[in-house]
Amino acid sequence: MVTALFFLFAGLAIACAISLVYHKNPLYSAVSLIGVLVSLACIYVTLAAPFIAAVQVLIYAGAIMVLVVFVIMLLNLEEDRPLNRLRYLYAVGGGLGLILLAQTFFIFYAVSRVPKQPVNVDETVGETLNIGRAMYTEYLLPVEIVGILLLMAIIGGVILVRRLAQPELTLVVDNELARRNEAEEIGDYRIGL
Repeated sequence: MVTALFFLFAGLAIACAISLVYHKNPLYSAVSLIGVLVSLACIYVTLAAPFIAAVQVLIYAGAIMVLVVFVIMLLNLEEDRPLNRLRYLYAVGGGLGLILLAQTFFIFYAVSRVPKQPVNVDETVGETLNIGRAMYTEYLLPVEIVGILLLMAIIGGVILVRRLAQPELTLVVDNELARRNEAEEIGDYRIGL
């Protein structure tokens, strides 16, 4: 049953990845990437790693993809004309894809040849309780530093996308016109637009 679920979610992840590359609209590609990340989280659940699955959904499929969608919306991307001068990249991408496929089959072959070792169920390495206890006792300082860095990144993003108010924009245009010795055009509403 677990093997069937693994292949189901792996096939879904591959289908979403193909859809990610296929779409020309970046918003559709971002939604396809969310599908890939959720499929990977489901694979983690089948591998008995619920904490990593929850982190995958909360951080990658949730927070980071929301930021990616915001950036796509802020950029206001228009339809691009196809670039004929970069057609050789299709061949390069196909060759690199074949190399990646060969690596995947090699890893699958190497893993299947390794002898299976029994897992000690009494060990609690990787449980959510132990990870949380370590994060908020032994590694509290790095967790706090990462929190401050993320807060700084959010504040920087807000400052970068802040729109310049109209009076400040008029002042910039007026200063530039004064620098060019075009004082008669200062205050002309057509120049500010």
